[in-house]
Amino acid sequence: MSQQVAAVDTLFLHERSDGDFTVAVLRNGERMLHGRLELKETDAGPRPARLRVTDGSDEIPRPPDQFVEIARRASRIRISEQTARSERDRLRALFAGYQLDDKVKAVRTCRYCANAGRYSPLTDDTAIRADDEFICPDCAMRELEREANFRGLRSGARERLEELLLDVGDLERITDLLSGNLDPEVTRFDTVSATTDEIDLVETSSLNLHPGIQSKLESRFDTLLPVQSLAVENGAVDGRDQLVVSATATGKTLIGEMAGLDRVLNGEGKMLFLVPLVALANQKHEQFEERYGDIANVTIRVGASRINDDGNRFDPNADIIVGTYEGIDHALRTGKDLGEIGTVVIDEIHTLGEERRGHRLDGLVSRLKHYTERGTTASSRHGARGNMDTQWIYLSATVGNPEQLAGKLSANLVEFEERPIPIERHVTFADGQEKPRIENRLVKRAFDTKSSKGYRGQTIIFTNSRRRCHEITRKLEYDAAPYHAGLDYRRRKTVERKFADQELAAVVTTAALAAGVDFPASQVIFDSLAMGIEWLTVQEFEQMLGRAGRPDYHDEGTVYLLVEPDGSYHGSQEMTEDEVAFKLLKGEMESVMTTYDESSAVEETLANLVVAGKEAKRLNDRMVGEVPTKYALGKLLEFGFIDGLEPTRLGQAVCRHFLAPDEAFTMLDGVRKGSHPYDIVADLELMEEE
Repeated sequence: MSQQVAAVDTLFLHERSDGDFTVAVLRNGERMLHGRLELKETDAGPRPARLRVTDGSDEIPRPPDQFVEIARRASRIRISEQTARSERDRLRALFAGYQLDDKVKAVRTCRYCANAGRYSPLTDDTAIRADDEFICPDCAMRELEREANFRGLRSGARERLEELLLDVGDLERITDLLSGNLDPEVTRFDTVSATTDEIDLVETSSLNLHPGIQSKLESRFDTLLPVQSLAVENGAVDGRDQLVVSATATGKTLIGEMAGLDRVLNGEGKMLFLVPLVALANQKHEQFEERYGDIANVTIRVGASRINDDGNRFDPNADIIVGTYEGIDHALRTGKDLGEIGTVVIDEIHTLGEERRGHRLDGLVSRLKHYTERGTTASSRHGARGNMDTQWIYLSATVGNPEQLAGKLSANLVEFEERPIPIERHVTFADGQEKPRIENRLVKRAFDTKSSKGYRGQTIIFTNSRRRCHEITRKLEYDAAPYHAGLDYRRRKTVERKFADQELAAVVTTAALAAGVDFPASQVIFDSLAMGIEWLTVQEFEQMLGRAGRPDYHDEGTVYLLVEPDGSYHGSQEMTEDEVAFKLLKGEMESVMTTYDESSAVEETLANLVVAGKEAKRLNDRMVGEVPTKYALGKLLEFGFIDGLEPTRLGQAVCRHFLAPDEAFTMLDGVRKGSHPYDIVADLELMEEE
C-alpha cells in the first residue's frame, strides 16, 4: 500500500449517502485507488475508524493508519463542496489533528464522479447543469447517451446534441429537445446570413426593348434587381442563351419575361415558359394573363392535355405558351404544331438531376431544340417556320455544379448568390403524433407577430402525403388549408388568394409548393423530411427552405425541422429521419446531372425516334446525360417498339403515354389476360411501390 501511494498528487473525499466518505487517490491525474473511509469520534477529535479499498466488486479492509500515511504524502487534499457543511467541518478537524489543514480545500466537483470514486473539479466553463446541481461534461455526455439510446437517435443527431450540451451547459434543456422543446436558444441550428453583392443596377429606362414591354417595366420598376441586371449585362435581351442560378425570390422569372416578350412583340417568335407542375403552370398562366394579356395572347398546355385534349384551353397560335414539361413533351411526341418559337424559358432546370423525372426533362430539351431547328423544311404537320435562332433561358435556385451544367446546356452562366434577408434554421425532435401540437404553436406564434413592414407571419408546412396535409390542417387552431395536386383548380386558387390576402395562417402542402408556387411565407416547417417514400435531397431541401422570408414582406425567415428520432416512412429508407436532418443541414448541394438506366434510356431513345426519326442519335448525343444509344436501340427492337428505325404502333402508344417498358408490358399482360382495368391499375401501383 505504501509503495502504491509513494507519490500522491491529490487525496479527494466526498460524503456518501450512508454517512461514510468516498476516497480517491490520484497520481499524475490518474486514479491509483479508491475506497471508503469511516470516521470515529475520540477525545482528540475525528479519527479514521475503518478504511476499505475497492478491488473490482470487493472491498478490502486496510489499517486506518494507512489513510493518514496517504494524507501526509498527498500534495493537496480536496473535499467536495457537495459534502454537507457539518461533514466538511469533521474532515477539516481530522486533518487539523494531524497538522495537515494547510493542504485542505473544498472544491466544486461532479457528484456523479465523486460517487464513483473519481475526482472531477468543476469550473464555470466546464460545469453542466443537471437538475439542481452541476456535473462534469463526461458524466453529462453519458446521461445524454443513455437518453439518445432510449430514443434510438443516430449519429448526426447525437453529434448535434453533444455540441449543444457543451454550448448551453444545461442537460435538461438539451434532453427537452427530444420532447419538442421550442426554446430558440437551444433549437437554433444556425443563421444563414443575408448577403448583398455590390452590383451596378440597370435602369429600366436604358433597356431599349419593344415599347409594349418597355413601358410596362418602367411603370413597375426604376431599376432592375441585381440578378436581372447581371443577366442583362450578359446578353439576356440580346438573344444569348443563359443558365441563371439565384436564390428564391431574387427575381429570376422576369429575366425570361423581358427576353421573351421583347421577341414576341418584335415578331421574332412566341415564348414558351415551362415548369414542372400543373399548379405552378396555372399560377404562371394567370400571372401572365393579368400582366401581359393586353399586349399578347396567353395559353396553357399541361400534362392533363394528353388525356383530355379537346383544345378548349390550349391555343397553339398564342404568343405565350405556359406549359408543364409533360404537356409540351406530349405535344412534341404526338406531332402537334407549336408554331414559331423565339424564346424558351425552362424554370426549375435542376429537375434534370431527379431520378424519376430528370431523363424526361433532358429528352424534352433535346426534342424541343430539334423542333426549333427544323426551319422551312419541316414536315407539313408543323407548317412553315423561319430559320431564326431560338433563345434558351434556364432558371434554378439550386445547382451544385453550375459551370458544368451551363457547359452541357451550351448556355452562358449567370450566378448570383445574394440572400435578401437572413434565415434562422431550427431543429427539435418529436414523434409523428407530437408534431401537429408543435406546428400549432409555431403557426400561432408566427401569425401573432407582425414584421416591420406590417405583415403577419405566415407558414408553409411541408409533409410527405396528401392525407397528412389534411390531418395537420384539422389540428391547427388558426385558419389553415391543405394544398396539393389532388385539389381541383378552383380550390387551389382559393387557397392562393386567401394566403395572399393574409386570411390564412398556414398552408400544409406536399411537393407542389416546393417547385415554386409563389406564397409569401415567413416561416417554413418540415413536418417530414421525406416526399412520398424518398428522403429529400440537399437540393430539394434548400429549395423548400428558401421559401421562408420575402424581402418585401418580412424582416427574416424562419425554418423548423421537426425530426422523429429513429423515424422512417417506408421500409426502403435505409437512413432515419434524425440522420437525414443533419445530413441536409450540413450537406453540400448535389450536382445536377441526368443519369440513365435501361428503362430511361429506352424511353427517351424511343421518344427521340418518334419525334426525329433517323436523327434520334443526334438528339441522344447532345443530352445532358449519357444515353447508351446502341443498347437502347437493341432493346427497342427486342421489345417490338420499333421496326428498323420506325416506331411500331405499340411503340407509338408507349411513347404517347410516357410509359416505361415494364409498365407497358404489365398493361399488355393484363389486357391479354382479360384483367379488369382496376386490377391493371393496381398492378401498376404495386410496381411503383416496389
